[in-house]
Amino acid sequence: MRFRVRKAAHVLERVGLAMAGAACGLFVGAYVGSAIASLTTQGFLLGMMLLGVLGFYLGIDTPQLPFDEAHSQLDAAEFLSAAGTLCATLTAFASIAIIVLRLEPHVAWTWLALIGWIAGVAMQIVAGAKARMRK
Repeated sequence: MRFRVRKAAHVLERVGLAMAGAACGLFVGAYVGSAIASLTTQGFLLGMMLLGVLGFYLGIDTPQLPFDEAHSQLDAAEFLSAAGTLCATLTAFASIAIIVLRLEPHVAWTWLALIGWIAGVAMQIVAGAKARMRK
């Protein structure tokens, strides 16, 4: 019974992380889409949200190296996960601030936000895949 409860809690946690990723992707997509007319589509928003779901589901809760291996080498998956999470959430935070404060930054900042978001979730996805392949 205890195993089932722990497994259910883990699934609920991962679903919550995926939803947080979708919300972050929605905010970044809304900001980028409002500043770049060609990206103002529902498909773009959906794509940004799906990237967030994949990145946050796979990349935030990565399995760690076994204890004996953890001291002998750098855990690339853990580092990529941390860097990707920081990059993606920082981009989402900046996008939310721009939307809420009704700022109009230069279009270069918009492209930087898009690139930052994609780079962040890509790092998370790669980290999650790498960590799960070593099991």
